[in-house]
Amino acid sequence: QLQLVESGGGLVQPGGSLRLSCVASGAFINYYTIGWFRQAPGKEREGIACISSVDGNPKFLESVKDRFTISKVNAKNTVYLQMNSLEPEDTAMYYCAAKHELLPSCLLSNTDYDYWGQGTQVTVSS
Repeated sequence: QLQLVESGGGLVQPGGSLRLSCVASGAFINYYTIGWFRQAPGKEREGIACISSVDGNPKFLESVKDRFTISKVNAKNTVYLQMNSLEPEDTAMYYCAAKHELLPSCLLSNTDYDYWGQGTQVTVSS
């Protein structure tokens, strides 16, 4: 059973950066699409980035694509989300999620993922 643990969240000033980590255990992420999602209070959970299992192709929500990058290190069974130029609107609980599949592309739909971490809080405020 795949388990995911996020870390790296915290309080940061507008314009700052954070790197979130998603560490997997119980299975190798080589065989999984990994996505990052976020949910702000009173809002629906939205997909912001994903990386495919085959070839590591990324996909981003339009509002973050010029500020965030996603990467994975299979040897560490870890996926990272580098967030730059953070804005107050980025404040949310951030989750990583996984789907067992071997594809060169990925989707940002909530319903497409089977395994979820507990989340890490990101707060952007001065």
